[in-house]
Amino acid sequence: MDHTGGRVSARVAVIGAGIGGLTSAALLAARGCDVTVLEKEAWVGGKARRVLVDGAEVDGGPTVFTYREVFDEVFAACGARLDDHVKVARAEVIARHAWDARGSLDLYDDPERSADAVGAFAGAEAARGLRAFMREAQRIFEVLEDPFLRGDKASTPLPMMWKIGPWKIADMLAMRPFDRMWDALGEHFRDPRLQQLFGRYATYCGSSPFAAPATLMLIAHLEARGVWLIEGGIHALARALATIAERQGARVRTNAGVAEVLTAGGRASGVRLASGEVIPADIVICNGDPSALATGRFGEGVRRAVPSIPPAKRSLSALVWYVHSRTQGFDLSHHNVFFSTDYPREFREIGEGRPPSEPTVYVCAIDRGAGDKAPPPSGRERLQIIVNAPANGDLRHYSPEERERCTHAMTATLKRCGLTLEDPLEHQLMTPEDWEGLFPATGGALYGRASHGWAASFQRQGPRTRLPGLYCAGGATHPAAGVPMAALSGQLAARVIAKDLASMKTFRQAAIPGGMSTPSATTGNMG
Repeated sequence: MDHTGGRVSARVAVIGAGIGGLTSAALLAARGCDVTVLEKEAWVGGKARRVLVDGAEVDGGPTVFTYREVFDEVFAACGARLDDHVKVARAEVIARHAWDARGSLDLYDDPERSADAVGAFAGAEAARGLRAFMREAQRIFEVLEDPFLRGDKASTPLPMMWKIGPWKIADMLAMRPFDRMWDALGEHFRDPRLQQLFGRYATYCGSSPFAAPATLMLIAHLEARGVWLIEGGIHALARALATIAERQGARVRTNAGVAEVLTAGGRASGVRLASGEVIPADIVICNGDPSALATGRFGEGVRRAVPSIPPAKRSLSALVWYVHSRTQGFDLSHHNVFFSTDYPREFREIGEGRPPSEPTVYVCAIDRGAGDKAPPPSGRERLQIIVNAPANGDLRHYSPEERERCTHAMTATLKRCGLTLEDPLEHQLMTPEDWEGLFPATGGALYGRASHGWAASFQRQGPRTRLPGLYCAGGATHPAAGVPMAALSGQLAARVIAKDLASMKTFRQAAIPGGMSTPSATTGNMG
């Protein structure tokens, strides 16, 4: 599949080595561009990193890997195979869920096995509800995959609806953009625990199930199609993307923070590093939250290139513990969720700007597989533990006392569900304040703009900005947050850039007598 159009040539500077930036870098390098990726940290992968705790390297960042065909396509476009660069295994158990210490509920990669498990947990009516829910989630995904997830950014639903086909009214209504996710789930599940379980998928986009559209139910279908475990975590995937980009001729530089995007002649012309080094470029891709551009973090010349995101529209942030500990009690799988007893209160507290007093807790047991039985490692094991939190890290200071309160609230949920960790706990904790330090101008929001309301998905930043030559990619841009969606954004950015470069080449050739083109100080040689 050709994701970038024909072969093109230009100098490209990519700010940030996250999944979206590395994807666009690899694809554009494969098409002949001279690509330099500039990452301010010492690692590639952005949020997907490794954290040293008690002598152990704990995988950080995203943990759930779905929609793997997107990455198969990216690697194939670079003449490579995903399986030759990372070790990937399909998870038998998608996730293990608990509400108390009386038992747990597994969802499986086999939908019928999941339905049987739900039936045993909550009754035959709940099993029927799950089957109906999964049919609806599949239909939403199938309606939206080509025109939206893989399509161009649209500022209103109309272009997408035209692609779907105005005669397919039933398909348009199937997207349920005007229904709240929580209400739609109530149509399928009378058991509030199941409503809570599937409502949690809204948080994959950094959103509240009480404000997100029912459209996000499609995430359940993505997981049902397959969840994959990568040896070394998503960080290993990022390193593999960097490797194939470099094999196509791209340069990936770490510890190379960009201080300013330069402009000339009304378009982006390169970047200036914090060190003072200037890197000329015809194309600049910002693989970061667009808020960094809008707040002037990359200079006044590009502040107006993208609209700003009001703090009230930010996605969720998170409290993330990187842990090395012995565990007792609960039989962990690889992915585990321990639910709060009052989901509405949890999101109400987050909406009021407070970390939840009794949080839902996600635990990734890094050293365990994802089968029915995942035997614990001998001794301590590595855990990444995540709790949703408000994105006000630019306003709220997390004192040692508050950090301790948050840790106590997290471990209390685990204990209520039967899981005990060591005390004292060997860990590092990232708060919204810490995320703001790592990703400035976001308040610690980890998913860009929240998907609240029917129009939110169309308000995400697309690949093009108001400044010619400056583009965006990453999980904070179209189509959505998450590892595969960030890669789709990188594909889209590469495709749009190739199209724009080809248009510029055609224009320049037509504008010069005899059809000859000449290089320009601001556009470079377009091939």
